[in-house]
Amino acid sequence: MIYTSTRDKSLKVTSAEAITRGISAEGGLFVPCEIPQVSLDFIASMKDMTYIERAKKVLALYLTDFSEDEISAFVEGAYKEGKFSSAEVAPVVNLHDNVNILELWHGPTCAFKDMALQLLPHLLIGSSKKTLKDKEIVILVATSGDTGKAALEGFKDVDSTKILVFYPEDGVSPMQKRQMCTQEGNNVGVCAINGNFDDAQSGVKAIFTDDEIKKVFAENNLVFSSANSINWGRLVPQIVYYFSAYCDMLKQGKIELGDKINVVVPTGNFGNILAANYAMKMGLPLEKLICASNANNVLTDFIKTGKYDKNRDFYATISPSMDILISSNLERLMFMLHDEDDGAVNALYASLKENGTFEISADVLAKINEVYSAGCCSDEETKQTIHDVYEKYNYLSDTHTAVAIKVCEDYRNETGDMTPVVIASTASPYKFGASVLSALTGKADGDEFEMVKELEELTKVSAPAQLSGLKDKEVRFTNVCDKDSDSMRKVVFNMLGIG
Repeated sequence: MIYTSTRDKSLKVTSAEAITRGISAEGGLFVPCEIPQVSLDFIASMKDMTYIERAKKVLALYLTDFSEDEISAFVEGAYKEGKFSSAEVAPVVNLHDNVNILELWHGPTCAFKDMALQLLPHLLIGSSKKTLKDKEIVILVATSGDTGKAALEGFKDVDSTKILVFYPEDGVSPMQKRQMCTQEGNNVGVCAINGNFDDAQSGVKAIFTDDEIKKVFAENNLVFSSANSINWGRLVPQIVYYFSAYCDMLKQGKIELGDKINVVVPTGNFGNILAANYAMKMGLPLEKLICASNANNVLTDFIKTGKYDKNRDFYATISPSMDILISSNLERLMFMLHDEDDGAVNALYASLKENGTFEISADVLAKINEVYSAGCCSDEETKQTIHDVYEKYNYLSDTHTAVAIKVCEDYRNETGDMTPVVIASTASPYKFGASVLSALTGKADGDEFEMVKELEELTKVSAPAQLSGLKDKEVRFTNVCDKDSDSMRKVVFNMLGIG
């Protein structure tokens, strides 16, 4: 399996090289040159497997420069017993009728990012042994909340690595901020920026592609990599759980082999839903991919109109992990749908950089609409959904999952499409306890941890220990910097003691 770049298809690298680099030198994202194809028999063979066994089978198709033993060790290290609070790792639970919830948040940081970020350190260290010699890896992360903590937890005290996370000072929930700023580990750093997630992401990308910074790194035997979903090593583990969800539905008798299902994903950076697209192209029977957005509905508008326009108001919502106006992984879809024309992708993203917009042709939009549908909802609708779902089905959802449930309901009402559906549930409701409690009771403010206790008492559902125990943890990181790449670079160099 060979990989290329969305902005330079003459480039050819192995999966180990793609994972180690994180992003291509010219700013493109690594993608597989071919998408492996699977049969229904392949899917059926996984029906009675554990999540670990399923992950080994799917990942082996993409990570062909790793041995079976290496992949086995990576996967078992990531998902071994005790790391996830559910024995199924990513269980599928029925909400009502043929609407099902794929719970992706049973990992150590209570967010779906654990599904990839518990595996990525194993992939990155394994890759670096094949591609780098005696270099220390510096991992830079921009986060809208969940990726930061999941990456910090995955990479803490991992040999030959340092990790630095940038997050928007006023753009994450109090619980997310507490998780990051109390992070343990001798190789970790956290810094807030005076800006939003897009500012953090743009600054990190600028640092990655800065030739002067690369020169300083080379002089100090350092090399950059990424734990954001721009790294293929973040995206490929996410393909697994769509296969796993389908197999669980087979096992539960909800579908027959070959039946198609729909998938609904709350997304901002487009990685989670793009992983479903890769699964579909491999042969997993998926019918429609439904993209759910909050008030920052740039993806909804794009999927409906073909025009991507980030020149709009930015909203800080109660679903902050989706507060994004520049959806990085959309670039991979553009490369795919433009028949791997890197010139077309370069033109689109030059326009986005210069004008804040790009527009695709009617033909490409038609291709998108064959696969994707999209919808969005407000904070008020999100809260109402949390309330109604709890009242009707005794199911407690977080603010991001509620967006997906609402968009799913709207889609089914508008289209009459009653295909069995899986909704990706992306976080524990206790990561956003204040907003969830407010949705259920109308209480608008108070101490985050007291509100978590109230939510526990109200619902008789216990908060995960790793969240409830944060109150007494020491805050280690309080730095704030400006959003420009020069200020962010200084933070990087100060952490590393160079420059």
